Amino acid sequence: MFRRCCSRVEFGGFWDPVSVASAGLLPGGFPSPPEVVRVLGELGIDASAHRSTQLTAELVEASDMIVGMARRHVREVVLLERDAWPRAFTLKELVRRGDEVGPRETGESVRDWLARMHDGRDRAGLVGNSVHDDVADPLGGPLDAYRASAREIAALVGAVAGLLGAPREIRSLLG
Repeated sequence: MFRRCCSRVEFGGFWDPVSVASAGLLPGGFPSPPEVVRVLGELGIDASAHRSTQLTAELVEASDMIVGMARRHVREVVLLERDAWPRAFTLKELVRRGDEVGPRETGESVRDWLARMHDGRDRAGLVGNSVHDDVADPLGGPLDAYRASAREIAALVGAVAGLLGAPREIRSLLG
């Protein structure tokens, strides 16, 4: 859902070209769950052709910023590529830390902004689960749980877009 919400934002139109990719911990090649396709369809996003991609060290290494929905995702990223730790965050942590350190400054690279946000982090924070860091996984739950997750992700993506310096009119595309 995160990638599809991001796809509604034309990041490349106002700064360095950005590409958003999706990868997960499970084997790739599978379609999105029907509930995800339905809920994203309600938001005007067609996810019917999406197929999962399994996370690899090569994907992590090639990424400037890695965003997980839960701490366990970030843990797996760091296990695959140890040097990814300064640029791997949960979506909620990214927003929380961004609110603390402030938005990306004019002329500041994404990597430099992430370095500011990484300052003071402790790997022990990756242990366990936290409602403060994890977006609830609706898998197996009712359709309303998927809708709630989609709303939460869209709001968080909008916040990240703002922190990265997206103009207000682009952020409003996210809902």
